[in-house]
Amino acid sequence: MINVHYTEYFIEKVSELSPEIKKALKNKLSLMIENPRHPSLRAKKIKGHEGIFEVSITMGIRMTWEYTEDGILLRNIDKHDKALKNP
Repeated sequence: MINVHYTEYFIEKVSELSPEIKKALKNKLSLMIENPRHPSLRAKKIKGHEGIFEVSITMGIRMTWEYTEDGILLRNIDKHDKALKNP
């Protein structure tokens, strides 16, 4: 199983999400913990940011993350363009 860590910024951003997006996030995180390469996550590297990846939470919301020694670090969650400008 993967250990999941969170930045303070990520926690702040989650607190601003609607209940529907929070539910989608919970479902995607469960899937990600089981298999970070699951096709429905649509995970991919972010160009220009070494070691940082993005995952689709909904069609308009993206989450950014990176691998750590013992798991993953969740960095940001926001609308597509905003999340990728500040991964």
